[in-house]
Amino acid sequence: MPESASFPSDALEWVTSRGMGALAEKMGMEFTEFSPERAVARMPVAGNTQPVGLLHGGAYVVLGESLGSMHANLHAGPGRLAVGIDINATHTRSATEGWVTGVCTPLHLGRSLTVHEIVVSDDQGRRCSTVRITNMVRDLPTS
Repeated sequence: MPESASFPSDALEWVTSRGMGALAEKMGMEFTEFSPERAVARMPVAGNTQPVGLLHGGAYVVLGESLGSMHANLHAGPGRLAVGIDINATHTRSATEGWVTGVCTPLHLGRSLTVHEIVVSDDQGRRCSTVRITNMVRDLPTS
């Protein structure tokens, strides 16, 4: 992380007060852990399924992007903004009930780019999806 960045003493409080955005809120996402080292959030399967009852693949991606982008913005620090420029997901199992939990860990935290991996698991701890997101970090516009 940039040495000049000033990080909030309680990153979970920072992300909670900032809000997750309307889509994440509609999907029932809850942040449970947030620090400079990793971020964790969970989301219910109910209400986020395909017609056949499986958690929608896009729901995994929304969870991953919410975690990765919010963590990248923590890394960016005051006066800077992280925006997603690439995301991909590999789904390896289907969740049909309960909750899924995403654990986001940084793979690269640079001045202009961040890369995060988000592992999404079901209530039994089985990996359902692996999401990777790249964010570009830039200065906030001045106007």
